[in-house]
Amino acid sequence: MKHSRIVLTILFCVTAIACFGQATDTKADNTKVNKRDRNSGEVTADQQKVNATDRTLTKNIRQSIMADKSLSTYAHNIKIISQNGAVTLKGPVKSDDEKKAIVAKAVAVTGSADKVTDQISVKQ
Repeated sequence: MKHSRIVLTILFCVTAIACFGQATDTKADNTKVNKRDRNSGEVTADQQKVNATDRTLTKNIRQSIMADKSLSTYAHNIKIISQNGAVTLKGPVKSDDEKKAIVAKAVAVTGSADKVTDQISVKQ
């Protein structure tokens, strides 16, 4: 009985180490996007304005996206960055239809396509 517990413990440890080793070798699929966002001219989520107008704009766009249950988790997690009434949308979605739907929702909330910058990518 004691011997079988030792064997099981060793097998568990070996399996955990093997799985852990594989997980650390996996590269994020958004590495290129992260590099792009380091450029000084790129809009990033930490640049979201905290004034009431921009927070409300972001909130209303997010609520519109979340209310659409036909969108994927990717689409629901899109970055929405509002700055002085202008909105930048970033992140991956599953299809062109999702991309179009999100942009349309942002345009509807902002009231103008000129106020929406689309930097959404379609995940292959």
